[in-house]
Amino acid sequence: MPLTPDAKGVYPIAPTPFHADGRIDYASIDSMIDFYRSVGSTGMTVLGVMGEAPKLDGAEALEIATRFINRAEGLPVIIGVSAPGFAAMASLTRAVMDKGAAGVMIAPPNTLRTDDQITIYYRQASEAIGTDVPFVIQDFPQTFSVMMTPVVIRKIVQENPSCVMLKHEDWPGLEKISTLRGFQADGSMRPISILCGNGGLFLDFEVERGADGAMTGYAFPDMLCDVVRLQAEGQRDAAHDLFDAHLPLLRYEQQQGALGLAVRKYVMAKRGIIASDAQRKPGASLTAKAKAEVEYLLARLAKHDPRAGRTAR
Repeated sequence: MPLTPDAKGVYPIAPTPFHADGRIDYASIDSMIDFYRSVGSTGMTVLGVMGEAPKLDGAEALEIATRFINRAEGLPVIIGVSAPGFAAMASLTRAVMDKGAAGVMIAPPNTLRTDDQITIYYRQASEAIGTDVPFVIQDFPQTFSVMMTPVVIRKIVQENPSCVMLKHEDWPGLEKISTLRGFQADGSMRPISILCGNGGLFLDFEVERGADGAMTGYAFPDMLCDVVRLQAEGQRDAAHDLFDAHLPLLRYEQQQGALGLAVRKYVMAKRGIIASDAQRKPGASLTAKAKAEVEYLLARLAKHDPRAGRTAR
């Protein structure tokens, strides 16, 4: 089932579960997929920034992607295929699409500086992976140091019919969403799906600006699903109340890099979604003080959302 421009809902960015010795924990992959499905996820994204993809070899990446695709049982799975060169990107893309992936996500290399460089890169990337393969633009300037204006994104969309989605992670970025939807309204850009990242940090207002949902990896993806659903149902205050209750923990998890991932995996392990909070080296782990702070935030959150008080250990 290929990815289409009308995709909506929540596509959690899946971390890669590891055992303490660095081996991939395939049983936890299965339990995580089952959890995502049970809470209302409409798709999944694998091998993203928080999936520790650079720590995997090619065979591992394909095996993980295949595991997700098979276990998801029809839910669309997007695979991150960003790579320094097009040969590796094209190879992984062909392999995962043959396995049944819905599409791929492509982040820009940090060497791109001008608008022309950015648009040429995506045109060449589309040609390399095959112009029939649906792809997602990952717009994450805080990590990739590539600034994409709405005009540049519009040009990429218009030049590449296989571009069907924007993963919007610019910050602040609410006006960018409004501008892109304005392009769509005036007919200067064809419709695409917009899913938002940044741990969902601005999701409450992003969906009000026209985003179709979230593609991110907060340890409570069920909350993200609920917020998107409540907004779609017109229950604005309920959506904001739930989001506001999670905001302190969500903010704490937004610490950059391996530390933020350590928080996410720690909470997911507590919830029983995965078995261990281990990262493959080089990685990070939480200090006793940091764990105490997370536990404090969970206890406070549990007063408003009982899910935070249910742990598997």
